[in-house]
Amino acid sequence: MQHTNRSPAPTAEQPPKPRYDFYTLLPEQTIDIEVDPDEIPEHPPATGDKDEVYLLQAGSFKQREDADRRRAELLLLGLNPKVEQVTSDSGNWFRVYLGPFESRLSLNKARGLTASQNIDTLLLRRAMP
Repeated sequence: MQHTNRSPAPTAEQPPKPRYDFYTLLPEQTIDIEVDPDEIPEHPPATGDKDEVYLLQAGSFKQREDADRRRAELLLLGLNPKVEQVTSDSGNWFRVYLGPFESRLSLNKARGLTASQNIDTLLLRRAMP
């Protein structure tokens, strides 16, 4: 009798793929946010439009605890995130924002830091109040 080295046949079971609602729900959402007048930069990003400010959205979560966790991650990167509650047709959401940014350099620095930690961001342009 010969012994052969055979590995067991691979199983057809694969773990379920994670479901990321962020990518489908976020484009459907529109919100107006309030910007504190004290935080409006004297020199907005060089875009040619001085009546707008730029923010980064670093997440949108159904649970406040998840938004607070993301906020803590961003604080550890030296950023200054804010969590705002938004009510939409699909219920309450807790969104994590960075900014407004004083310059394109500071905006790009924040984007680079978040990208280095695999945190997706969405650039938002808002009219100044």
